[in-house]
Amino acid sequence: MIVRVVKMEFKSECIEAFKALFEERKENIRNFPGCQYLELLQGLPPKNNIFFTYSYWDSEDELNNYRYSELFKSTWDLTKKMFSQKAQAISLEKAHILD
Repeated sequence: MIVRVVKMEFKSECIEAFKALFEERKENIRNFPGCQYLELLQGLPPKNNIFFTYSYWDSEDELNNYRYSELFKSTWDLTKKMFSQKAQAISLEKAHILD
């Protein structure tokens, strides 16, 4: 399983537009083949223009299938226009889980 974390920093005037875009597309992303989990996190004030997506993918291949899909391309094209800083993404594996 792959854990994908993406940090995005938005222009303050674009926060609500981004949240609306995420709301509109979240089910399609979550239901994309290979996606097991998706959540959106928002920083607390004064950093409330910083968001993280946190998602679980069955494999790196499944994540890449999403990253090269029309759904991702169209969503990312709209999203990146709202950034105040370049996004940062990292793929991780769980090293240890406490029950």
